[in-house]
Amino acid sequence: MSNEFIKVEHLKQYFPAGGHGKNKRFIQAVDDVNFTINKGETLGLVGESGCGKTTTGRSLLRLYEPTGGRFEFDNNVIFDVENKKFAKMDEFRKRMQIVFQDPYASLDPRMTVADIVGEAIDAHKLASSKQDRYDMIIEMLERVGLNSEHANRYPHEFSGGQRQRVGIARALAVRPDFIVCDEPVSALDVSIQAQVVNMFEDLQNEMGLTYLFIAHDLSIVKHISKNIGVMYLGRMVELADSFEITSHPVHPYTKSLISAIPIADPKIARESKRIVLEGDVPSPLNPPSGCRFRTRCKYATERCACEVPQFKEVSAGHYAACHNLDACN
Repeated sequence: MSNEFIKVEHLKQYFPAGGHGKNKRFIQAVDDVNFTINKGETLGLVGESGCGKTTTGRSLLRLYEPTGGRFEFDNNVIFDVENKKFAKMDEFRKRMQIVFQDPYASLDPRMTVADIVGEAIDAHKLASSKQDRYDMIIEMLERVGLNSEHANRYPHEFSGGQRQRVGIARALAVRPDFIVCDEPVSALDVSIQAQVVNMFEDLQNEMGLTYLFIAHDLSIVKHISKNIGVMYLGRMVELADSFEITSHPVHPYTKSLISAIPIADPKIARESKRIVLEGDVPSPLNPPSGCRFRTRCKYATERCACEVPQFKEVSAGHYAACHNLDACN
């Protein structure tokens, strides 16, 4: 029996960008993305700003209605655009939550921490009494390293790391199964990032959570993820086990990302070669034909301009989309 808890097939998310009729234009934020996540595991999603990581996460939760594709959650079809099947999200909101990137913007400054965490409990009618509600709020705060003294404070009274803990407590309040972690540590100090990532791991072990962990920093993603997917301009270019993808990347874009990870040992750092990409990321409003990475790839050929590379298995559990893997490796 399959252990696939999250199954995403051919996900597309286009946003209108002006024009009418045949001249109507779209920003192709996510285009034909596929992946699966097993129950209790973490898929890390990495890539440059604007590559579609956040849009992917929000589309799965239908905070954005997807343009195309299919998403199955625990054998339930959340959406299947081609067959016009859309689940009622009220039934699944409790099981799927999100932790937002910016802890300063994602918390209502006029609400106390108790009200912020308790809002979801109220919406889903999870508490049988006021005391039960209070106990649930305090339990969630304690799970994320806060306590009852913090419950009646307002967001502006907390540091960035503490605010993010409140955001995590809010997501946990309804005891979800799946959490989209949308760059949850990028706005935090480096000293706090490790604490928050370790807390995510502890919560996963305690509560059996499944994560889609979106981040820029590959070293953080490697630490927490079972598998890592690399996105470029709306498409998945490589997907593999976290050790495999950091030790034996095959796609030229992934190789460039891996080479940018800082190395603590100065001797090894001097010997390693940084792969610098030339040019800027093309606009998703008018992406390059064929392979979207070809305008910045030194291995690009005429075929890359004409034909979209197939996202295929290159070794056991290791997928990549490139016409010239032999030349790259």
